Amino acid sequence: MTHPRDIPVTAPAATLAATLSRGIPVLETARTRLRAPHLTDFDTLHAIMSSSRGIHAGGPNGPADTWHDFAGATATWLLRGHGLWTVETTDGQVAGFVQISTEPDDLEHELGFLFTAAHEGQGLAEEAATAARHWAWSTLRLPSLVSYVAVGNDRAERLMHRMGADADGLMHDDRVTVWRHLPPAPEEDEGSQRSAA
Repeated sequence: MTHPRDIPVTAPAATLAATLSRGIPVLETARTRLRAPHLTDFDTLHAIMSSSRGIHAGGPNGPADTWHDFAGATATWLLRGHGLWTVETTDGQVAGFVQISTEPDDLEHELGFLFTAAHEGQGLAEEAATAARHWAWSTLRLPSLVSYVAVGNDRAERLMHRMGADADGLMHDDRVTVWRHLPPAPEEDEGSQRSAA
């Protein structure tokens, strides 16, 4: 069975897709670039979501479930003005994904992140997530922003501490911790990124 990602995108559909993609802001940090998702990024996302690493994000997934998540997180750019970014390193490798999302079970806007095992432990997730958070506050002016972290995901919990988020209760039968990101004071600037769009 042909998977939707494997069906060639031809003109004029490819032209329209490229035009829409250019509307998604590009954020750049010292070591990362947050850009619009491409079809070719699916394999990296599915490698994460189909492994034991995907457990903390609702997996492990089969290809259809990952495609559903990938398409939905990308579509929210059109529906809500925010969504999924692919995170590249300066040498063009796909390191992971960061998103500002409103998934079906979310009660508030969520800052989410998934990175490959090869790109963990280097501070890249913190760098990219901080850039996305700054953009959410400065551009979207969201009323609140949280991260939902599975209890036991020690690496993500340490990241929340480094980013200055506060644990703010449990949900989903105490299996998920809500981490609250507080907006910066007006004179503060998280600006470790610059927008290229």
